[in-house]
Amino acid sequence: MQSNLYDFVPILMQVAFSVVFVFATIFISNYLGPKHRSSKKNQNFECGIESIGDARTPFAVKYFLVAILFVLFDIEIIFMYPWAINFKTIGISGLLKMGGFISLLLVGYLYIVKRKALEWEK
Repeated sequence: MQSNLYDFVPILMQVAFSVVFVFATIFISNYLGPKHRSSKKNQNFECGIESIGDARTPFAVKYFLVAILFVLFDIEIIFMYPWAINFKTIGISGLLKMGGFISLLLVGYLYIVKRKALEWEK
């Protein structure tokens, strides 16, 4: 079965429509929208609270470490969900492979606990 150029026409039409829609929306909103400029409007808005100090204060490395660890261990759900759905069809082989996967995650978690990466106070 060979595809020809006509098979891609609906996809190309959808892409063209999307691009035209985005640019038309931006142009029309810029053309028809109100243009009231004032110094009060151009100020930063932070929940009604006046800004104090520099906004570029550094965060603690612990914050980024916990965020990265959360993402790392949250990804495991992506791999566990299909396994749980197809548990009956993959049999004992799938159970052993998932057991290896979970044990690898457990080793990583124990390493993190041993290195005290999740403790906030020193």
